[in-house]
Amino acid sequence: MAAETPAPAPWYAAYPAPKSEAATMPREEVLVMLKEQRPGKDFVLVDLRRNDHEGGTIRGSINLPAQSLYPSLPTIYRMFKEAGVRRVIWYCGSSRGRGSRATSWFADLIASEGDTSMQSLALLEGIRGWANAGGEYVEWMDGYEAAVWTKSG
Repeated sequence: MAAETPAPAPWYAAYPAPKSEAATMPREEVLVMLKEQRPGKDFVLVDLRRNDHEGGTIRGSINLPAQSLYPSLPTIYRMFKEAGVRRVIWYCGSSRGRGSRATSWFADLIASEGDTSMQSLALLEGIRGWANAGGEYVEWMDGYEAAVWTKSG
């Protein structure tokens, strides 16, 4: 019998494990921020989904490919710091994989810089939780496709 080929390591295994635990922000707070603050200045939403176009994205989000995220974090930090961004809110489908990992890595970087003015947060329940909250939430999604969010499985 032939030996099984081991599964390749996930992309993030090439980078150190985060030291910080991902802090989260509920969608209700993000919605208030979208209405009352300046996205891109006061806060930034970062979409890390592999298929970021599928089903829509929260208005004002920037999209980053997760595989190139870790090496880019110092540059991303400097850009956000220079712009005066105080909160960086990461999300993926559920914010339990790429979103929480990015949140933690970025929090580690913020701490290593001694920065107490910037926060790294994961959108609690990710874009799925946002889209499935319906009504007022999907109004804030560019390219919202209801069929994507009502799929079974």
